[in-house]
Amino acid sequence: MLPHGLPSAVRSELAAADAEIRPGGPLPGDTRTDEELITAFAADLVDFGRRNGLARTVVVNVASTEPAPEPGAQRLPASSLYAAAALRAGCPYVNFTPSTGLRTPALQDAVADCGLPHAGRDGKTGQTLLRSVLAPMFVQRALPVRAWSGTNLLGGGDGAALADPAAAAAKNAGKERVLADTLGSAPEGEVHIDDVPALGDWKTAWDHIAFDGFLGARMVLQTTWQGCDSALAAPLVLDLARLLARAHESGLSGPRPELGFYFKDPDGGPAALSEQYLALLAFAERLRGEK
Repeated sequence: MLPHGLPSAVRSELAAADAEIRPGGPLPGDTRTDEELITAFAADLVDFGRRNGLARTVVVNVASTEPAPEPGAQRLPASSLYAAAALRAGCPYVNFTPSTGLRTPALQDAVADCGLPHAGRDGKTGQTLLRSVLAPMFVQRALPVRAWSGTNLLGGGDGAALADPAAAAAKNAGKERVLADTLGSAPEGEVHIDDVPALGDWKTAWDHIAFDGFLGARMVLQTTWQGCDSALAAPLVLDLARLLARAHESGLSGPRPELGFYFKDPDGGPAALSEQYLALLAFAERLRGEK
């Protein structure tokens, strides 16, 4: 999706970014405890900021979706290990994925005591963005939705990761929450996710919405969304990194419901996209005024 010639023009910057990549974990055969992994990841983050002379570092999780932890699991999922490391390293944190991240009882005390701003969960970039626009229309026009079904065709790493039914279930939970929060209840229907490697970073999403009109007249709306996932997500990630850095600079801490505009499963705040957008603008003005 990059314009011709751009990778060559920024080759040195890409090489410098690649040189910063560190091995994560837990890797197969890794015998380190959760505490040892968190300590190692936090040290990498602190070292990154020190070597680059940074006033602050913002950690954004954009990894592949992981399955929800099993009830009673003894170990933290990878996303929670990195989230804990971010807090320990003094870094504001954004979870742009449906993975657990900070939302685990095991990190409740660390989140409460960290004094850092954080935001999540699960970036709203395509099908769910469209759903969050359409759902209020049905409510405001008193058009009862009987069923809302969807299909996603995905390629690349996202498609491969979501071929795992458990990972797909974690992803779909956010899609369903947007409809339930806006419509007042979850309509019939599911979202099916198919891995189509040939599509690469491009995705296609279909929605079939069955609703009732005046005197129960049965009607249908069908939509097709075709887009490049990384091109849709990248500007949101840049926004979030800058906003969280500014919030940190201003001394703000805790979950930031004002950033719900970006997420399927936000940290509180209004559910309607238009209201989320107004909250975001007000937050930006607040940050501007505190410079």
